[in-house]
Amino acid sequence: MAPALGSHTLSKDDVNDMLHFRMINEQQVEGISINFFYKPHTLTLLTFTVASLMYFVFSRDDADVDNNFRVGFLLVVSFFLVISVLAFPNGPFTRPHPAIWRMVFGLSVLYFLFLVFLIFLNWAQVKRLMYWVDPNLRYATREADVMEYAVNCHVITWERILSHFDIFAFGHFGGWAMKAMLIRSYALCWTISITWELTELFFMHLLPNFAECWWDQLILDILLCNGGGIWLGMTVCRFLEMRTYQWASIKDIHTTTGKLKRVVLQFTPASWTYVRWLDPKSSFQRVAGIYVFMILWQLTELNTFFLKHIFVFQASHALSWCRILLLGIITAPTVRQYYAYLTDTQCKRVGTQCWMFGAIAFLEALVCVKFGQDVFSKTQARSVFQWLLCVAFITLLCLYGMVRYEQKYEPELKSVSESDDGNLIESCGYSPDDITGERDSRNNSASPSKQGRGSARTKAVNGHED
Repeated sequence: MAPALGSHTLSKDDVNDMLHFRMINEQQVEGISINFFYKPHTLTLLTFTVASLMYFVFSRDDADVDNNFRVGFLLVVSFFLVISVLAFPNGPFTRPHPAIWRMVFGLSVLYFLFLVFLIFLNWAQVKRLMYWVDPNLRYATREADVMEYAVNCHVITWERILSHFDIFAFGHFGGWAMKAMLIRSYALCWTISITWELTELFFMHLLPNFAECWWDQLILDILLCNGGGIWLGMTVCRFLEMRTYQWASIKDIHTTTGKLKRVVLQFTPASWTYVRWLDPKSSFQRVAGIYVFMILWQLTELNTFFLKHIFVFQASHALSWCRILLLGIITAPTVRQYYAYLTDTQCKRVGTQCWMFGAIAFLEALVCVKFGQDVFSKTQARSVFQWLLCVAFITLLCLYGMVRYEQKYEPELKSVSESDDGNLIESCGYSPDDITGERDSRNNSASPSKQGRGSARTKAVNGHED
């Protein structure tokens, strides 16, 4: 029978690309030993959902209008997360459970839709919505209105230095440790750290709290908080990269202590990928992609400060730290999917979580521009242009240094990697499960300029994922 008019037969390469993208965008769990947690329970979930909805509908008093809105909003979010578990992709991670990452993607979709809704409101409606969420925001003030910045910088005392080590400083340190574990590159982390301090200088005329004393910016921020966090994060990465992963089935563990330890280890990575953002044969597309990554990272950080300055709430308010927590969670699969897109020749498009993160970043910037026109009316075009040039120059300098480093140490890294890979295949009988793709697909890729390398030493016993 002849094919239908207009039909298109997929080639073998197209099918491989589709399967490869699905593996990156929706990681599958292999070697399941606790079947209950991975078998579908859709009918059970449907019954529980309908029963819960009936309970909330008929058991509560609906006389309070505000309470009706709050309960209705919370239930909409809850049931949307239930649908997320059923319908959305797993993402690039499977630990502690794929359902967790489906709900994370669902939360990012909800936040994206909220920003779309927010854009079509006016200023009075936005303030009314904020006061409905928290009535105390009526009396909120900007930190810049009650505090002075970069005052008496020549006065340096131990009391003044110690006063800067507050909860925000430890949050700053911990944040950079997490960023280092996500990016896994000293060069990119230090470049982002330095360019962010320059960003504060160039946008100081718009955000007064960006003004800092030189010793605060250089010593406390760059060296201690940023540098210490980067060192801690990269140290953890090196430890996870060099260890041997042995995942025995919980059914084969006969001691109670061993079973409890295996349950706790479920919240740790199943394997660890060696990250190599650039190599001497990197294409221009890969270099440009890393530059876009740096700009998008700076934009996300800027949105944090512009949002709380324009909409007037403190950094300690729930609106601030809940947003930071949400973006921090969705950044993990975003960075992994973007890295796969840049370095894997068979990955032809970005993952869904990566796409959603980019949309959220630009929508947040759009919200800031619409509702902060009085702030952005003071924008100095010269400062913004100089900022773009400085970020471009420092980023290119960083990329050049990374390429030179790879050219100098590439033979040594290649021999070590091949030795490790051979031992792995000999002892395990298969290539390690790498988030960036199967090893044979990387070796058969058409262009070496986007090839990635995985060196996490993974050994599986009865499957590598529970």
